[in-house]
Amino acid sequence: MNFGSNLRVDMELLQSVSYHCSQMKRIYWIAAILLGALSGIGAAQAPGGRAQSPASQPPPQTLNPQSYPADLVRAGQTRFTSECGFCHGRDAAGGETGPDLTRSMLVAEDFRGNKIGPLLRAGRVDKGMPSFDLNDADLGAIVAFIHDQKTKGESVGGGRRSVDVTDLETGDVEAGRKYFSGAGNCSKCHSPTGDLAGLANRYRGLPLLQRMLYPSNTRPAPAPAKVTVTLPSGETISGSLASRDEFTIALTDSAGMTRTWPVNDVKFTVDDPMTAHFEQLGKYSDDDMHNVYAYLQTLR
Repeated sequence: MNFGSNLRVDMELLQSVSYHCSQMKRIYWIAAILLGALSGIGAAQAPGGRAQSPASQPPPQTLNPQSYPADLVRAGQTRFTSECGFCHGRDAAGGETGPDLTRSMLVAEDFRGNKIGPLLRAGRVDKGMPSFDLNDADLGAIVAFIHDQKTKGESVGGGRRSVDVTDLETGDVEAGRKYFSGAGNCSKCHSPTGDLAGLANRYRGLPLLQRMLYPSNTRPAPAPAKVTVTLPSGETISGSLASRDEFTIALTDSAGMTRTWPVNDVKFTVDDPMTAHFEQLGKYSDDDMHNVYAYLQTLR
């Protein structure tokens, strides 16, 4: 039995798993947006944490009816659209990836933010919901808007089940254009008159957002990235990237041999178009993401 070979395979597997885990950390909050950032609220709609279907259950009635000033509701709508509209729709009535908050039992039981507030600030990692860093004014405004929408929802007894394209159009086109050509470095690989020409005619809404944030999920599996490692002696070794994490870099050379080095002991370069997208996911601010998306929507 070739124990050395088996050990090498096991190490490569562990390195690969570690690499992909590190990538997932970098896109955690974006994944939460795409998969339902406030699913914790929706999960509280039924006993045992299981969300009820809006199509089959009447909306729970607010236990303590409450009203809010119109200007506070309007301010809350702005913040809600920016922070939550991607998943829950601009009216909080649910979307393709986020539950209908006007039918949430947690919202029905909430009184002026005593339940919604702690949930937003703490998040629910087990449900894929990140925490939100909101000051008291913004939090109070969002709570006011959600309750206002719930009051309206109770009067009509219905909600929406999909995300409209307009729900995602909350950014500034010109700011997105500047970020694309400047700080975002997007123009180093992409051109609005080249590969991205007519992009918004082909994709709109969530499909466009997915391609913008995580394009490797929308195309055939690419060939392994190429990597060149420079040893302390000056010798360079090139091959296909086998694995990479915070501690090690590994490549498979032309002879099929996998070689691994501590990242602190060598210099290396990775030639992989997807690397720029991975790195950008950790740099996007909320506004950056909204603005670039708004700009891409103009490429027709």
